[in-house]
This record gives sequence, C-alpha cells and structure tokens, in this order.
Amino acid sequence: MCPPEHFAVTYAINPWMDPTVPVDTALAMTQWATLRDTYLQLGHRVDLLEPVPGLPDMVYAANGATVVGGRVFGARFRHPERAAEAAAHLAWFRSAGFPTIEAHLVNEGEGDLLVVGDVVLAGTGFRTDPAAHVEAAAALERPVISLELVDPRYYHLDTAIAVLDATTIAWLPEAFTPAAQQVLRDRYPDAIVASTDDAAVLGLNAVSDGRHVVLPAAATALAAQLVDRGFVPVPVDLSELLKGGGGPKCCTLEVRG
Repeated sequence: MCPPEHFAVTYAINPWMDPTVPVDTALAMTQWATLRDTYLQLGHRVDLLEPVPGLPDMVYAANGATVVGGRVFGARFRHPERAAEAAAHLAWFRSAGFPTIEAHLVNEGEGDLLVVGDVVLAGTGFRTDPAAHVEAAAALERPVISLELVDPRYYHLDTAIAVLDATTIAWLPEAFTPAAQQVLRDRYPDAIVASTDDAAVLGLNAVSDGRHVVLPAAATALAAQLVDRGFVPVPVDLSELLKGGGGPKCCTLEVRG
C-alpha cells in the first residue's frame, strides 16, 4: 500500500475524476489508514511504498505490478501522468529481494491482471494493451484469459470483477463485450452478479482473503449476497479516494509468495 500523502485530482484520466471537485487529502489519509488497519486486524501484513511528490495516484498501488509465486511483473502505464509510478514499484520490490520483470507493453498491474486460482484474467479496452496479455503469460507463467471491457466507468478489470477465492468471482456483466461475458459465464457459472447500483460505487473493487471480503461500505446489496454465499463482508468507507476512481482493491497490491 502507499499512503495518499500527495493525493489530489488535478487531471482526469477516467470518468470518476473531476478536477473541479475539491479533494480533502486529510480525509483521504484517514480513510486509507482505516483500510490499512482493517487488513492488520484481519491478520494480514501490510508493507508500505513511499509516496512520491507529484504522483497523486500512487495511492492506487494495485496498478504498480502483478506478483505471482514471488515473481514481480512490472507495470507500464497508459497515461504519462502515472508513468513514473512503475519505476517506484519495481525499485521497492528489488530492494526487498524479489525477482522483477520489466514490461515492454502497456499493462496496469493488478488493475487489469487478476489472479484467480491458477489462471490470470486480463482486461483490455481502456488501459492495458491486449498484446501485453501474451507478455504477462510469459512473465507470470500462468494461462491468461483476455476479457474486453466496454464501459469507461469500469476502465480497469478490478472495477468490474472481484476475485473472492480460487474459483469464485463477483462481476458486472454489462461492463464486458458479449464474447467476454460468455467466457466468464462458461468458466464461472456460479459467479455472483453484482447490481448496477453496487458497481456504480465501485463495490466490485474489493479484496478477499478467501473468507473476508473488504469492500466499499456503500455496496450494501453485494455485501448481502456475499453473506448468502458464506463470505464475511468487511465494509470500509473510501468515498474520498473514489474521487480518483479507486476503492479498496485499487489501494492494495497483493504480494503472492
């Protein structure tokens, strides 16, 4: 995770961002700290990446890399405003002793590369280059399944799919092309289908440890669905960070050993 010390919305690279709407950085810090403390209370370890002045989106740490089996596949950002974040993430992993692989094509880390069991679901349409899916498969040594997004509000895959455990997802069908919808229905016939209202508060931008699902507090119907399926929803308020287009998952890069 990366503290939002420099969080601001000074440009717009997704539909959630409006530079004319004031941002309360202190409130963003408080909400982010609650998310961090939630992970700690659930028994997870949280490592911190030092925020860099001039990079207001670094709080969305999920976009910085994808880690599978202790191997780190770095990100390459679509927009120049975020480009320098990639090097900061790789530098942290290298200093921590992880083997790292630099990306040659645009991929936005766990924003578009979601690990579900032994496969990687890979988004494209707005940020990640579809050719980067082949690069990701080689780097992560996992099969990669390409999925095309069609709604700009759900510009990253992690805004339209929540990975709940090794075989279970929650998703919003309307965010995908018909072909991608069919792929997901065939592979995950028992998936939870989120409501458009819950998706619209980035309810699917959630983090699960296989039992506890940390999700935006406003996604109340999705929380009820999770309970019905045996999961334990853990709601958090990240309303200030939503102004940049992110939720719990965007703020969380999962380091898989």
